[in-house]
Amino acid sequence: MDFRSWARDLTAYFIFLLFTATLGPLLFGFHLAELNTPEDVIRCKKKSLFAKSAAKLPQCMPMDPAQWGLVGSIFTLGGLIGALSAGPVAGRYGRLKCMQFTTVFFVLGPVLEALSPSFGVLVFGRFVSGLGAGVAVVVVPIYISEVAPPAERGFFGSFTQIMCNVGILITQLLGYFLSHGRMWRLILAAAGVIGVIQAVGLIAGVESPKWLADQGRPSKAKKNLRKIRGQDANISEEVQEWGVGDVDQMSDEEETLLNNPEDSTISPPPDKANKSPMGTLSVLTHPETARATFSVMMVMLAQQFTGINSIIMYGVSLLATLLAANSALLNLLVSVVNIIATTSGALLVERLGRKTCILGSISGMGVSSLLLGLSILRHIPILSAIAVVGFVASFGLGLGPVPFILASELVGPEAVGAVQSWALAANWVATFVVAQFFPILSARLGGHVFFIFAALAIVFGTFIAFFVPETKGKRNADEVWGRQRPASTRED
Repeated sequence: MDFRSWARDLTAYFIFLLFTATLGPLLFGFHLAELNTPEDVIRCKKKSLFAKSAAKLPQCMPMDPAQWGLVGSIFTLGGLIGALSAGPVAGRYGRLKCMQFTTVFFVLGPVLEALSPSFGVLVFGRFVSGLGAGVAVVVVPIYISEVAPPAERGFFGSFTQIMCNVGILITQLLGYFLSHGRMWRLILAAAGVIGVIQAVGLIAGVESPKWLADQGRPSKAKKNLRKIRGQDANISEEVQEWGVGDVDQMSDEEETLLNNPEDSTISPPPDKANKSPMGTLSVLTHPETARATFSVMMVMLAQQFTGINSIIMYGVSLLATLLAANSALLNLLVSVVNIIATTSGALLVERLGRKTCILGSISGMGVSSLLLGLSILRHIPILSAIAVVGFVASFGLGLGPVPFILASELVGPEAVGAVQSWALAANWVATFVVAQFFPILSARLGGHVFFIFAALAIVFGTFIAFFVPETKGKRNADEVWGRQRPASTRED
């Protein structure tokens, strides 16, 4: 990738949109890891550094492993519901309005969590936060792919995972310094502050030009695209891809008529007539989207069932007996490594290809799982530290960033919303399973649980190697799947 050739064309407004939109994935990562470092304090397993006060809010809440697993996993149940509903909502009301709606959950959830007087309220607050996160991780990658420069969509699409990792780092930093007394409540409250910042920032955002064009509003779409790319940018090629005729000569009245075809004498172009948004059920049965939907879902399952959240959500408690007070510090280091690896992975995705990065990532995680399991069983602290860092670094190089951009490359724009919803639904189900049952399996199996993750890495790696196509260098979904089209639209 030639950075000098495209960095000059990036506008401050696009960077603002990128940052503001990806605060949603940042909060996804924040909530995913917010209970990791302060777990022992919240569950009353460690004594507070502060004396008890007369405050009504309890200093801690005793919970057994099953209850604590529910606190962690209920977030993913909310995320599942949010993910399944996000595609249709974003398709009907727009990407921007959908993101604005999620900020309600991003503010309300942390308030309930931080002020929770009991186990039940804490669980409900986590569920509300999950609703917002579920919508965000579906809609934000779509929005970014539609506002980013076409040649760099893969790179900027990786910012979904990069910002997720930034959220994890923030909560680990806060946890390292605030995991005592009632201060853990400030960790949970910080997410609400970030939610408010996003809500304010989105007021200055614009709707996706591609979505507006698909809705029959090409003139407004062009205005938004001009604002994103800059007044001097050449946007004619992007506008032509919309296939809506002469945008410059289309009046607002004609746009209104195009939006209401029953009252219109204007007919949309033939190629647009066949591109109405596909529903969540139709993508599972349509011959041109069914395989792609299944492939993306399997990649998303691989992302979670190879065990990344066993470290992100429970790493401090898991390694406490091996590393004592250094387990929290190691988790902080892991978060930094995660960001560096994912950023590097975003560059490698364009150079090596999506499939290559995923397979290399799975291989590294499988080996690291074996080493981590052995280190726990043999009680080798230094090997545990090396295995954890290798585990997370391997994840960031492929399985972290790539799955979020696959949907937009394996199917056409008319199906991407529905496919992304199914993909993230699979992701949330897998996250729920890991979050709910890992504490229980870890308590019963000890280090042997990581041998299960190693076996799953072999299974998913084999599937991806044989059934998931490479998308690097392919202009559209037809080229990816080798579907026959007129010779003029195919590469030699």
